[in-house]
Amino acid sequence: MRTGKLYLIPVPLGLGPIPSVLPDAVISRAKQLGHFVAENAKSARAFLKSIGCTLPLQQIDIRELNEHTLEEELDTLLAPARNGHDVGLISEAGCPAVADPGKNLVALAHQEGIDVVPMVGPSSILLALMASGLSGQSFAFHGYLPVKDELRQKRIRELEHLSRTGKTTQVFIETPYRNRQLFEALIRICAPDTMICIATDLTLDTERIVTATASIWRNRTRPEIDRRPTVFLFQAA
Repeated sequence: MRTGKLYLIPVPLGLGPIPSVLPDAVISRAKQLGHFVAENAKSARAFLKSIGCTLPLQQIDIRELNEHTLEEELDTLLAPARNGHDVGLISEAGCPAVADPGKNLVALAHQEGIDVVPMVGPSSILLALMASGLSGQSFAFHGYLPVKDELRQKRIRELEHLSRTGKTTQVFIETPYRNRQLFEALIRICAPDTMICIATDLTLDTERIVTATASIWRNRTRPEIDRRPTVFLFQAA
């Protein structure tokens, strides 16, 4: 029996026109699949409905994989692929398996010899890096910084030192309702000449990307980033 493939299906980064961010090939493939693993089943159904899925939604098998999924549960998520069905992996936003629990399913697929097929779509991390004006030659993505203030301050200083010595761009994200606290910590702690970029609502009509030194940010009206998906980047001089 043929083994199915695991397709990594990108989705939009927010509510916006799908044709502007997803190639026809991605939409076409997603329409054909009858089995999905998604971070959130409700969001996945909304996405499939928006692209005019070929199959009735009630006939599509959608299984959830999120931060609460136990390692021993991963095995069942690949059952359709073992039985010859192609499976689509969908994140809550953007590209699956990047800063996303889907990477565990991808790792298991490789262990079992199941073909993994990444498809083209929006990645907030790369889009922010492209538009920041900071180094795209050497950069590091760190996911989330510590929530506690003293630990976050320590981590920012560590990353700024790494950026200065290695001439690298440091990239990270935050839960949207904590954006303000992180941004204030960055402009307070970083050296005056450290370049800081915030990239908000990428690919949406409300998109805003601004890069300036910490000293300039300290004297500028704060941007509206509360509860809006934002990528943070900085590069020390």
